[in-house]
Amino acid sequence: MGWLYMNDLGGFSSPKAYLEDQFTYETDTKTSRILRSALVGMRTWYGACEQIDKTTGARDVFAIVCLVHYNPRSKDGHAFGYKDMTEHMDPCEASCPAAILDLLTPTDDEHALDWRERCRKAIEQSRRAVLRDGDLIVFAQEITFTDGQKSRRFRVAKRGRRMVFQIPGPNGDPGRQLYQIRNWKTARWTIVPKIAHPPIAA
Repeated sequence: MGWLYMNDLGGFSSPKAYLEDQFTYETDTKTSRILRSALVGMRTWYGACEQIDKTTGARDVFAIVCLVHYNPRSKDGHAFGYKDMTEHMDPCEASCPAAILDLLTPTDDEHALDWRERCRKAIEQSRRAVLRDGDLIVFAQEITFTDGQKSRRFRVAKRGRRMVFQIPGPNGDPGRQLYQIRNWKTARWTIVPKIAHPPIAA
């Protein structure tokens, strides 16, 4: 399925709420509802979708992944758009939170198994990495903010217990604007290693 765009969220408070409603429905043969969902980096939505067969009572919980574009200030009428797929399509995006993965029922689908494994590995990687003030990190996906700024590279800035991020300038210095990135812990990112320059011989 391709991208679906619309002028607004149709009265819903957020892209997360809109997508939860889209996949919650009932037909003559089955019921479908979202048990839990998360919008990661304002770019990708993950949902644990429970479907129950009314005839057999069989219950299946699988993951739905939606690429999201949300710009309420868009001038072209494309304020919100999404492209949906299931884990059975082996999406490239693999930053699904553990709380959603834990709700999925067992499967023998090879694509879904591969996707779940990649998500688990990404979670373990983010848990092992310890960010320090001043670290430079690169996200797997570009992040767009409401002020129009977008980037994959960020300089880490600690403000007490809070972790905020700055978009580096051309020379690598952090910018002045501070950004908050929701669910950054479960997103896919890597730390750019610092280059140690040898001392200059006298």
